Amino acid sequence: MIGMFSSADLPKAIPVFPLPGALLLPRARLPLNIFEPRYLAMLDDTLKTPHRLIGMVQPRQVPGGDAKKLHAIGCAGRVTAFSETEDGRYMITLSGISRYRIRQEVSGFCPYLRADVSWAGFDRDLGHAEQDNGFDRACFMDLLRRYFHDRSLSTDWESLKAADDELLINSLSMLCPFAPEDKQALLEAPTLTNRRETLSTLLEFALRGGNNEEMMQ
Repeated sequence: MIGMFSSADLPKAIPVFPLPGALLLPRARLPLNIFEPRYLAMLDDTLKTPHRLIGMVQPRQVPGGDAKKLHAIGCAGRVTAFSETEDGRYMITLSGISRYRIRQEVSGFCPYLRADVSWAGFDRDLGHAEQDNGFDRACFMDLLRRYFHDRSLSTDWESLKAADDELLINSLSMLCPFAPEDKQALLEAPTLTNRRETLSTLLEFALRGGNNEEMMQ
């Protein structure tokens, strides 16, 4: 995916897909099962564009009401694989390209959301994989083993050991069962080191039995 896009290639408006807890990060891959009619329409329209970008974004619950709004920052992915099931669903893979900031939602006649977005401030997303020079992998893997044991989760530990820093940290950020607001914090981390520190904090907090309300205070 590196080199496919420059900042000048990125469109000013993209379709946005609000999906609680579904995190996409640059240079990572997110499989999705598309079945709602409006999102089937979104995918059909996206496949007709040269960039094939869909913006993943977290909905945000508005305090004191039932209305849901969107977080300002999401991550756009290019549709790099798709297949259709016999019952009309699409199985697709989004490959993360760049984070973006929503300027405003675009009104129109399509059944799904579109937004004007800014890509400014996310130049590192279009570059090479980031390194985490202060990463104590042995300490982190010990923390991760305790978390997985506590949550009765299983994984391919050999693959995790072999993964480079960015793949390891971003994959765990996407896959661990954190709350949507925690996923948003991982998305908004400016650097890979910041994301690793946030991830470690979330793992440690979960092991101490804390809840999201306590962590937000």
